[in-house]
Amino acid sequence: MILILLILIPLLSGILSFAVKGEGAKALALISSMLTLAVSAYVSGANYTAPIAYSHDWIHVLGSQFSLMGDGMSSMLCLLTGIVVLVVMIVNVNKDVEKPGAFYGFLLLSQAGLMGVFLAYDALVFYMFWELALIPVYFLCSKWGGEKRIPVTFKFFIYTFVGSLMMLAGLIYLSMQTQGMSSYSWNDIVRAGSSLSPDKQVWLFCLIFIAFAIKMPIFPFHTWQPDIYEQSPTPVTIILSALMVKMGLFAILRWLLPVLPAGVAYWSDTVVILSVIGIVYASCIAIVQTDLKRLVAYSSIAHMGLMCAVAFGHSNVGMHGVMVQMFNHGINITGMWLMVSMIENRWGTRDMTKLGGMATAAPQMAIALVIISLANIALPLTNGFIGEFMLYNGLFNGSGILIMAVAGLGIILGAVYTLNMIQKAAYGQVTAMAIKKDLSMNEYLGVGIIIILILFLGVYPKPLLDLTAGIASMIVR
Repeated sequence: MILILLILIPLLSGILSFAVKGEGAKALALISSMLTLAVSAYVSGANYTAPIAYSHDWIHVLGSQFSLMGDGMSSMLCLLTGIVVLVVMIVNVNKDVEKPGAFYGFLLLSQAGLMGVFLAYDALVFYMFWELALIPVYFLCSKWGGEKRIPVTFKFFIYTFVGSLMMLAGLIYLSMQTQGMSSYSWNDIVRAGSSLSPDKQVWLFCLIFIAFAIKMPIFPFHTWQPDIYEQSPTPVTIILSALMVKMGLFAILRWLLPVLPAGVAYWSDTVVILSVIGIVYASCIAIVQTDLKRLVAYSSIAHMGLMCAVAFGHSNVGMHGVMVQMFNHGINITGMWLMVSMIENRWGTRDMTKLGGMATAAPQMAIALVIISLANIALPLTNGFIGEFMLYNGLFNGSGILIMAVAGLGIILGAVYTLNMIQKAAYGQVTAMAIKKDLSMNEYLGVGIIIILILFLGVYPKPLLDLTAGIASMIVR
């Protein structure tokens, strides 16, 4: 029953938020996010003993049950969702927003959808929450986004919706292959998929994988991402970048690798090559960016490309690294978007050619920017290091030294664009726009949570490693 609370708290709070006016909606969202984080922390702690499961009759005629599973990977991503949403609420507590009831209502509904995706152990339940997480983001972007929000949001919606329909067709086909009455349970879907002929698995893999590849996104399905990140309000960008891209990677680990082993074996090399191309391509594009938002967007594509490549590398260490890095990337990219938002709010621009002197005008912001940016490129003693080390180890074991060497260019190129960004934004001569307004109290708290996690997991990653060890070994087997 505890798993139901992870969905019900944000779901009911989000619905209630539409009826609350003014500051009440903001307070409700903050309380809801704190309660959700507390429950997700409890579930994660309980997973060190045994996974938590819940199942109840739902749509009997379709063979679907409302089944949830809180294993190590699911509980870790629920914990990440709880942390990120709470940080977003804290940082925005002193920000004015048009129609706050609807804004925070949609955010909470999106959180409920994300929790459902990470916990679903039934394919139909999984698809329902997959769509529930998408629809609120569509309204958030189209209503509160930038000047080009309408065409950008439409492109985002078409991309993801077409992919979702392809995935639904694949899941329906799999359920029809289950023995006896059709079933959508994870166990039955796995048995049905693995029993299909290799030829059927090959085309079915394409049908399902494209939906997940769009969501991550990996090359060449990435074209919607930089535009939507640029046009979305910062809280929505954080939800998209830190959490929603993890839906695609999580779905690969839960609903693709164990289900279609022959299809995975056939397409693995292709996916790895596309992912590595995406790493180098996105890193090169990031180097020439002058807009901070687009730079961070392309850096995220490179990071997700690395995780996707390793996921198809069939390495135990690599698979473990993917799970660890999903959490760490979510923390780091949240910090990056917070810093970009603070810079834009104070300096009135995201153009790096017009920035400079932050270390003089706002030294606490500059320190936070440096720590979070270095974590984003996996500096040792930050949380990004252990996960990235495991990823490259797994890539070497699973795909060979040539693929690892090409993917390793992402480390060098990442250092180039990140250090260039730090130099232009934080140092150099103080620009005419520089103002002496450092972190406010709520920003200090939100950024402080991010930095504490960066340093703690960089020095002592054992809790995260222990939480995900069992599920990583199971997927590889």
